[in-house]
Amino acid sequence: MARRLRIRHITRVAYAQAAVSSHNEVRMTPLTLPGQTTLDARVTISPTATTWSYWDYWGTQVTGFDLMDPHADLTITASSLVETHPPGELPTAPSWAEIAEQTARSRLSEFATPTPRTTMPAELVERAREVAAGLDPHETVVAVSSMVADRVSYLPGTSTVNTSAAEAWEQGAGVCQEIAHVTLALLRGLGLPARYVSGYLHPEREAELHRPVAGQSHAWVEYWAGDWCGYDPTNRTRADESHVVVGRGRDYDDVTPHKGVYRGVAGGPPEVTVEFTRVG
Repeated sequence: MARRLRIRHITRVAYAQAAVSSHNEVRMTPLTLPGQTTLDARVTISPTATTWSYWDYWGTQVTGFDLMDPHADLTITASSLVETHPPGELPTAPSWAEIAEQTARSRLSEFATPTPRTTMPAELVERAREVAAGLDPHETVVAVSSMVADRVSYLPGTSTVNTSAAEAWEQGAGVCQEIAHVTLALLRGLGLPARYVSGYLHPEREAELHRPVAGQSHAWVEYWAGDWCGYDPTNRTRADESHVVVGRGRDYDDVTPHKGVYRGVAGGPPEVTVEFTRVG
């Protein structure tokens, strides 16, 4: 059954001293896809700034803006209304040889190559190979994701945006970003093209209508098995109508929700809040 979600994502930056100027990029606008339609989306800035939008190389909508006057703080509010649908049947998985052939002669190779964030020791890739022995690509994703979730516990506060897959595996804890990175590293090591997905997950599947619920942005993976298929290794489930896609890339660096530079004294981390309201 289709559902409609209203999402309000607010990022507040307070500077230690007024910033002289700042230059920013925001990736918080949900995509329109076969199973997802963005009915309304807007990004507002305080202090008021002129914004512009473009689609980046990975197909994510980017909102850019500059603040050229001194400002003590910055608030970015991204509001959207999205209709989502349950996923269809998984495609029949091609053979591993067919996947290797398709990857070698297409842009899939971009999602089959390790990045600094998605590099794992060879012995761990070999362990994943043993776990996935005899399995088709769909079964491999489930088995490898379980291997990762068994090792890397979801534990906020144990990692930063700079934590790599190898570091998350070593400490045995992280958040959805690290769990996605570890999963990507192992799937790519097995020869399966896989990409990082940035977006949202409603925290209460059966939330009552029109009741706001506090949540967070979320990350999961998509892998190529004849078509792109979504899987959420943090929650050990297929990506479904509770997931809202904002962007995809090789890893977090390609889809960072807010990035920018400013002239001024270094301050603390931004304050981020995300609110979901089911309206249909």
